[in-house]
Amino acid sequence: MTRLNTSRRHLCASSLLLVTLAPIATAQQSPDIASRLQGFDSYMTQVMNDWNVPGLGVGIVVKDKLVWAKGYGYRDYGKKIPYTPTTTQPIASNTKLFTSVAAGMLADEGKVDLDKPIRQYVPSIQFYNDDLNRTVTLRDMLSHRTGITRHDGIWYKSDFTQKDLFERLKYLEPTEAPRSVFLYNNMMYSGAGYAIELLSGRPWETFVRERILNPLGMTSTTFTIADMVKQREPGVPYTERRDNTEIYRIPYYSDAIGVAPAGAINSSIVDMSKWLIALMNDGRLEGKQVIPRNVVRQTLAPSIALPNTGLEVRGWGELINSAYGMGRWTAAYRGHLLAYHGGDLPGFHSQVSTMPYDSIGVIVFVIGNQAAPLYNVISYNVYERLLRMSLTPWSERQNTIRLKNKAASTQSRKKSGGGRVAGTRPSHPIDDYVGEFENPAYGVLNITRGDTSLMFDFHKIRMPLSHFHYDRFDTPDDEEDGKYSVNFLTNPQGEIDRAEMSLDEAAIAFTRRVPAALSSAAILRQYLGTYITPSGGKFDVVLRPDGTLAIQYASGTFQNLIPWQPRRFRIKEFADVTFEFITENGKVIALKQTDPSGEFTFTRR
Repeated sequence: MTRLNTSRRHLCASSLLLVTLAPIATAQQSPDIASRLQGFDSYMTQVMNDWNVPGLGVGIVVKDKLVWAKGYGYRDYGKKIPYTPTTTQPIASNTKLFTSVAAGMLADEGKVDLDKPIRQYVPSIQFYNDDLNRTVTLRDMLSHRTGITRHDGIWYKSDFTQKDLFERLKYLEPTEAPRSVFLYNNMMYSGAGYAIELLSGRPWETFVRERILNPLGMTSTTFTIADMVKQREPGVPYTERRDNTEIYRIPYYSDAIGVAPAGAINSSIVDMSKWLIALMNDGRLEGKQVIPRNVVRQTLAPSIALPNTGLEVRGWGELINSAYGMGRWTAAYRGHLLAYHGGDLPGFHSQVSTMPYDSIGVIVFVIGNQAAPLYNVISYNVYERLLRMSLTPWSERQNTIRLKNKAASTQSRKKSGGGRVAGTRPSHPIDDYVGEFENPAYGVLNITRGDTSLMFDFHKIRMPLSHFHYDRFDTPDDEEDGKYSVNFLTNPQGEIDRAEMSLDEAAIAFTRRVPAALSSAAILRQYLGTYITPSGGKFDVVLRPDGTLAIQYASGTFQNLIPWQPRRFRIKEFADVTFEFITENGKVIALKQTDPSGEFTFTRR
């Protein structure tokens, strides 16, 4: 799960290296493994310095044993507390494989078919159109092949529950045909997690704990930051500043409840080794079948292919022919099958991978956004050492890219605002921009008045909003939350009624929210009655069964009236047509229709 506004950062060589060795590593490490990993600690010393890493952990599984478990640097950089194999931190999108296995268990029990439309088993799930409703399967959702792109702005820093996100799937318009292209989508995993609750009768967290974590003995694994920080050795999020090499503390990302099935689990190297051992041994741990063998194999089955971008863009051919199964990728790494998945949240990054036919697995946990690529770098280095391959200069390759990107981003920010049109003013008084603007999928954008400017309030992101040009207002470019630009739009009556922002992969429109009181039955009932047209005809204003107001014509047809302002209504079909109820001495006496051709008044009988 990735939703970061930070870019890959430059770093300095600092003497932060601290190595801690878990007793389990020495107890189970064979002489052969030790010889193959000779020089690895020196390599890690160089990597830690080159990448300015606050802390990280590495675990290596061979066959059914954790043979290497070490921490490097600090789990709390500020207090200089060492990172150890029992340090817990968010694993982010490595949660997805737990969700896929949970779904596979339900399929194994006959409660769902991964390859039949999910609505056959979960009738309440709705997608954007009938075609998707008829065809989308649970495997499609777990394989990122629905044709629907990310929409991470819906869940990021929001208070939406899993049920809320499940109910928002119907607003996500596909950008590609189903099963035609890989489009990573955390929302689909959240939806799948809620479907697991509906199918099993237990919340996703309860199902995963009872069916997977407890049987594996993963006692330090949690689902919330609040529970993680109660553990003995919680990791603390630090990262490098975007324009220099200072390491600074950032807040925990603690708003993952709604999107939990996509990325809420927190764990340690030791706990995750139990999970990895089970995955590498057909679902068995210490002689016990915890996960059905077929369920593990289903997660490895390729569902959709990905392009060889590393080879085509960089000329790197070590990792090729990747595909996504359910909750993890598979690819060929220098002739060996590799199954893997990364995880990314602010401050914390992880990778869990295995070469199943070589009986080797690697876990890498990282603190520091600038060092996120290290989970690939270190994993590849371990596999090459254990397989006695030549060592690919992954750290040098990726660090060069990181440093260039950091420099480019710094220069780019210096040129921000170059397209500004000087001398323009807002088209309305500043108070006209204040209000709640709503999108059915993304929720509410609240624009308020601050002491000296408008204030931007979206989910839990709150920043000043300053005039840029015309009716565009921008926030500052925040180190953690990035920059937002809001363009306000008017309706045909000249009123500010929409706000548009670029979020995720498209411009998202938020419509001014009408106060709920204007839709109350008590308010709407005062408008009911019969109205006479200028020619002597008549029509009725009625309340429909769903509680909405409408004009009912003699033909039996209805024209729905949408509350807009006190006594004023709009219609869906035409933005330039309005209806206003005229009052006298507190009573409604007429209905006035206004459109570009003029006004018509209908007297109440």
